[in-house]
Amino acid sequence: MVNTNLEAPASHYLLTSELSQEIDQKTIQNIGIDGFTLMEVAGKSASQLLLDQYSELSNGLYLCGKGNNAGDALVLARYLLQNDIKASIVFISGSDDLSEDTRTNLQLLHKYDQHNRLKIYESWNDAKPLDTFDFVVDGLLGTGLNSDVRGKYAEAIQWCNHQQTPVFAMDIPTGLHADSGEIMGIALQADHTYSFGGRKQGFYLGDGPNLTGKIDYCELPFPNKYKQDCHSFLLDESWNSTEISPTGKHKYDSGVLYVIAGSEGLTGAAIMATKSAWAEGIGAIVLICPRGTLPIYEQTLPSIIKKPVGDRDDFFFKKKHIQKSLQIIGEKEGALLIGPGIGRDKSTIEFVQSILEENSKPTLIDADGLWCLSQLTEWPKPHDRNWILTPHPGELSKLTAENFDTDYQRLQIVQQISQKEGVTLLSKGMPGIIGTPEPKSYLTNYDTTPFARAGNGDVLAGKIASYLALGYSPDTSCAMGLLNGKQKLDHLLKQSQEVPEPTDFI
Repeated sequence: MVNTNLEAPASHYLLTSELSQEIDQKTIQNIGIDGFTLMEVAGKSASQLLLDQYSELSNGLYLCGKGNNAGDALVLARYLLQNDIKASIVFISGSDDLSEDTRTNLQLLHKYDQHNRLKIYESWNDAKPLDTFDFVVDGLLGTGLNSDVRGKYAEAIQWCNHQQTPVFAMDIPTGLHADSGEIMGIALQADHTYSFGGRKQGFYLGDGPNLTGKIDYCELPFPNKYKQDCHSFLLDESWNSTEISPTGKHKYDSGVLYVIAGSEGLTGAAIMATKSAWAEGIGAIVLICPRGTLPIYEQTLPSIIKKPVGDRDDFFFKKKHIQKSLQIIGEKEGALLIGPGIGRDKSTIEFVQSILEENSKPTLIDADGLWCLSQLTEWPKPHDRNWILTPHPGELSKLTAENFDTDYQRLQIVQQISQKEGVTLLSKGMPGIIGTPEPKSYLTNYDTTPFARAGNGDVLAGKIASYLALGYSPDTSCAMGLLNGKQKLDHLLKQSQEVPEPTDFI
């Protein structure tokens, strides 16, 4: 392979609530950086970002709870106070029983108020009616939230969500579950989220993308070794730096992709997948097809090597095609794509099972290939073979015999299956999720709605399979396929606001 598996930068680790708290405590206890210092770094980082993003602010409203999330907000208020920005602090349930570091920061805040620019309210009721303000800071509840938001906190959030001024969330919008992206009763709608020490997994699942607004990562002095228990990572355009270029001098040295695809009425899937793979500069593609469909491919795929199997009246793959197909696949090194448009005949299921059992090449299984796989009681995967599965949500449910209602459940299923079966599993949807045997999973952060059209799955499968044939690892191949599509989508939407056709992504 031409590269190792994906390695996420520290800024792209997706932390759970438990891991966030664990890293925080280890840094305090083992490294000796106390909680007050961590709070200071967080609040100062947020203040620098806020001042860079908004230059004409004059009066901020800070909604605070009792914990460290409120302390972060108070540090932010202190730095903005130094820049002549007034602060109105509202402790929703009073300032008694504040966490130790939060109380210390409240005392410091009073000391920095030289021109009576600071107002403190001891309850939500005391604060109303509120003075004029031009931004709101959410310092209510943090990543430890595990029950519904209620009472005055819920009332404050409901009020805040109706304001027209910018809202800044400290670490996480209150009411958003840090792991699942679920709304815990009610959640604050932020325009900006300043995420401290690590992005939270819930930002990219469920309602997370709709609640966080623009996410800014604020580095804290957490040793990277304490993040090694993290298993989820953000996959975005900043990773898209790999140059894809064939290095061989002969076409067979530049990657060979074998494609088993197509059947009567479904040849379009084979054509789309093959054209998509060819567009990535691969050296050669060998399309294995039922002989009855060959005339269609002779007309539509002139640059592709066609190897028909069976007789002229064979229009789908059958058991009798197994040995010839395996013989063709064994001719050159490369990778295999199986599934687009092969149909669901009983004989095709037997064909797919035997091909997967006997084939030793890295293999991508898509579309009808996944359906055939779902009909088997056991997956015919030898332990040392690299497989990529690319199901959409319906195929994932059928393949795993698991139902899921949320993205968080989908993520858990992807992680479970990829580890249990030793496969790389790309679950299409929003977000796209790549699960690996390691175990690691990667989540995308962009709108995948424009890809939800028939044919786009075939295009994606072709691209990923081409990278696999070029020697990239399964997880890297999946990542490159997703990012390639996102890059092309951005380019297309700059030219036209119409939804792109699948052929546009080739």
